[in-house]
Amino acid sequence: MAIATGRELRDGELAIFGVGLSMLAGYFAQENHAPRLRSFTEGGVFGARPVGGLPWGIECTRISSNATSFSGAIDALGCLVASGRCDVGIIGAAQVDKFGNVNTTGIWANGVPDASFPPPKTRLNGSGGANDIACGCKRFIIMAAHEKKRFVERVDYISSPGFLDGKGARERHGFIGNGPSAIVTTLGILRPNPQSCEFEISGWFSFSSPGEIRENTGWKIRLSTDARQIPDPTKSELEALRRVDITGALRKS
Repeated sequence: MAIATGRELRDGELAIFGVGLSMLAGYFAQENHAPRLRSFTEGGVFGARPVGGLPWGIECTRISSNATSFSGAIDALGCLVASGRCDVGIIGAAQVDKFGNVNTTGIWANGVPDASFPPPKTRLNGSGGANDIACGCKRFIIMAAHEKKRFVERVDYISSPGFLDGKGARERHGFIGNGPSAIVTTLGILRPNPQSCEFEISGWFSFSSPGEIRENTGWKIRLSTDARQIPDPTKSELEALRRVDITGALRKS
């Protein structure tokens, strides 16, 4: 997932990403093919490269020690992201639907809550800076484990907007950013259809298949016209990834 997401980032872009897999993906890209990627975190740490392993947080000394600048969330989210200057962001999702809307707020017992908004069955962490990223970045990438309970027809709550109810909705609501460009999952990659903005199967990993992706998706997902198997990580890509995560913090045995 980290390598597939990192491949989406381009040299010279201004990119924001948070802790965990998204940070691994971003710094992998910088190490592998995008040395001039200009990275920052929602905590305001700008222009850093990890020292001594993958950072534990958005202001960890592993990235703040060699940062170009160290400001705060108002500069990061309120200026660079909200103004539309940020090229790309990476966010996670507890739930995501066919239009790329993300829920990280709560799961309700009977699905989508009614107008009275009763307390959720499961309270999640909230959006953090993801809502700002989803609204303001020129594009953003979603990373999520591909399970039917996560990939639903309609999210219980929109914490971070994708294409809302389809093409043209973001423009009607005045969002600066263009929306999600990809959903990278544990099974493959989904991308929005240019006409409908509904997400389709763009690619699958060598250990997966379009059928497995369909089985684990809560809507009738289509196969895009140019869908293909995603190339496996190369030896050099794996080496670049492990130079970033030298402690193996995110590597499972």
